[in-house]
Amino acid sequence: MHQIFLSLGSNVGDRQVLLKEAIKLLSESESNIGKTSSLYETEPWGNSDQQKFYNQVVEVLSDLKPLELLDNIHEIEARLGRLPSAERYMPRTMDIDILFYEHMILTSKNLMIPHPLIHQRRFVLMPMAEISPEFIHPVLGRTVIELLNRCDDELKVIKIS
Repeated sequence: MHQIFLSLGSNVGDRQVLLKEAIKLLSESESNIGKTSSLYETEPWGNSDQQKFYNQVVEVLSDLKPLELLDNIHEIEARLGRLPSAERYMPRTMDIDILFYEHMILTSKNLMIPHPLIHQRRFVLMPMAEISPEFIHPVLGRTVIELLNRCDDELKVIKIS
């Protein structure tokens, strides 16, 4: 099984319930759930004119290939009410991003692994550092905790549970 880290976020509806449901659906889609971070309330990144997010990082163990996993993620997002949008950084019931897929580096039309903005997002680095602080970013060659300590993102990220 492959070790995969996913970022989950929600800022529409009952955010906490939606995150729990996303984890449940992930566990039902040929994946086992490993560690899960605490919940964090975060200011929206990229578009400040919306409600705050609840964010969480989840370790998933799966035999799914990256694009198969991405298809499952899109299906889960849709089941949880995410509507397709051409605009980026808009409010959403569920947003799931693949952060790391073991130490794979993948660049394709539909998917980049590791996620290209991890090192710029405190709302990803804080929960990731909670569950795997020594994980080494395969492109940047730094641990997650080092990336967090160097992160310039000034948006508030508050641990809530």
